[in-house]
Amino acid sequence: LTSLNLIVMQEAFNKLKTDNARKNSKKILVDMLNKAVDTDLLVKNVAKQINTVISKEEKKERRVLTLKETDLFLKQAKGTFYENLFILALETGLRVGELSALQWEDIDLKNKVIHVRHTLCYFSRNGKYVFEMHDTKTNNGKRAIPLTVKAINSLECQKLQKQKIILKGKTAKEEFQNLVFVTKNNQPTQQFLINQCMQLVIQNINKAGIDFAPFTLHTLRHTFATRAIECGMNPKTLQKLLGHGTLQMTMDLYCHVTEDTLFLEMEKFEKRCS
Repeated sequence: LTSLNLIVMQEAFNKLKTDNARKNSKKILVDMLNKAVDTDLLVKNVAKQINTVISKEEKKERRVLTLKETDLFLKQAKGTFYENLFILALETGLRVGELSALQWEDIDLKNKVIHVRHTLCYFSRNGKYVFEMHDTKTNNGKRAIPLTVKAINSLECQKLQKQKIILKGKTAKEEFQNLVFVTKNNQPTQQFLINQCMQLVIQNINKAGIDFAPFTLHTLRHTFATRAIECGMNPKTLQKLLGHGTLQMTMDLYCHVTEDTLFLEMEKFEKRCS
């Protein structure tokens, strides 16, 4: 700690490959040294002065599925183990941890609503990976999401799929017995397994001679938000559905303009001005 100074740290940060890597590393380092200041090991946290913007690389546009891509993906995903999860993600914008944590008591099919209350965490403890049910990250994360017809159908199909797993004698721990989405062995699922299924679907699309760019499950959340704005949803409503604390986060991070939308909006513009 005594040998740390701004020059030493800045030189180390300059060797990192991207501004994003520098930004993320600075957050961790500032937090660590804040603790050192709190315990009187340091007088000042000089890490706050580290410059993270050096290469000034352009931020990559986040992947969002077009309507055609969405239809193609769902068509290819039909019959796969996580088909119902993919549909629900596209119809609700739920995060992967929220989808994994979803329990049947959270779903009110009569009133057509999902109550988001938890997130499922998978992490290492004492050298062993474990699942734990946690509350949502913020109070905004606790929310009610109205269900579309497609979402309801996917949940009804998932209930049948879950019953088949149970009938095969696959048992779950008591705290995970009511999970909606599980593995084939009736265990809690995780992002790696879901993405593995997703990548297999994408590979099969590409094998058919179609150039289909890869994406992750979080892309479906971005796609939901973009479709919502395209359909004219009030941004404040979308903010509530996504569980964001600010409208700026919703609009800056989760709303994208696809090429299809550009052409449609220009067509509307042309008709209004002609």
